[in-house]
Amino acid sequence: MSEETLLYLCDRLRPAMERNDTSFQLCVPLKKRVAIALWKLATGCEFRSIGHQFGVSVTTVYRCVQDFCTAAQDLLVPELTNLTNEGRYREMASYFENRWSLPNCVGAIYGLHIPIRAPQQCSTDFLNSKGWHYIFLQGVVDGRGQFWNVFAELPGSLHDDQVLRLSNLWELPSQGNLFPDHTRVIGDVTVGYYIVGDPVYPLKDWLLKPYSVNEQLTSKKQMFNEKAHQVRIMVDHAFGRLKGRWQCLSKKNECDISHAKSMALTCCALHNLCESRGETFDPSWE
Repeated sequence: MSEETLLYLCDRLRPAMERNDTSFQLCVPLKKRVAIALWKLATGCEFRSIGHQFGVSVTTVYRCVQDFCTAAQDLLVPELTNLTNEGRYREMASYFENRWSLPNCVGAIYGLHIPIRAPQQCSTDFLNSKGWHYIFLQGVVDGRGQFWNVFAELPGSLHDDQVLRLSNLWELPSQGNLFPDHTRVIGDVTVGYYIVGDPVYPLKDWLLKPYSVNEQLTSKKQMFNEKAHQVRIMVDHAFGRLKGRWQCLSKKNECDISHAKSMALTCCALHNLCESRGETFDPSWE
């Protein structure tokens, strides 16, 4: 990221991360603490090698990353990955309709497995079908590939639909808090805001998925499947950019479970920050 964005992060997280010198030792400057944390998230390098690079101890690197992610989860994640503005929903729906001809669509849902070290307790819960330990990151992105709902609380042994049913996203519709009350009549059907997902997800009035390829599809159903497939490519690309810029998500996380989850959510917020500020992205990172 640019230095301008780095300084923005320093100012935004200063209340939670800045430390004062003591009579016993000088503290690590705030800008360096933030840079250490960003380097860890961007490269996934070992704590020891980062310590050598920045001239600090392994313990200092670990504390910088932990403090940064804790501060980001409190200050950045709620601001950058949550939607409360009705105007923002209208803007997202307009973007989806103009680009993919999907009226009232405001997002696409997808999941990502993040490799972790085997937990000391209930380690088998985190094993996936390939024999690796993972946590599951569920995200909903808008048409520009930015996250507006993220959830990283569950082990990687669960399927996508199981994670959805246990996530905060599943609870919101029953409380009437997922989308603003905005409907349109399309043909003879009244449609509210909705998101699009893969066939593995349950069909709901707020979650649409492609028609089964095992049935005889009409031309209109085939067209919807094509549009849903195009959106699927978009959300896959968004997750690819997330992992490309923050490569700690692709390497085994040696931290404890709670810290690994915090790092995942922090990366989603940083992804939105970089995308919204037009930061450079090298396609080779994907």
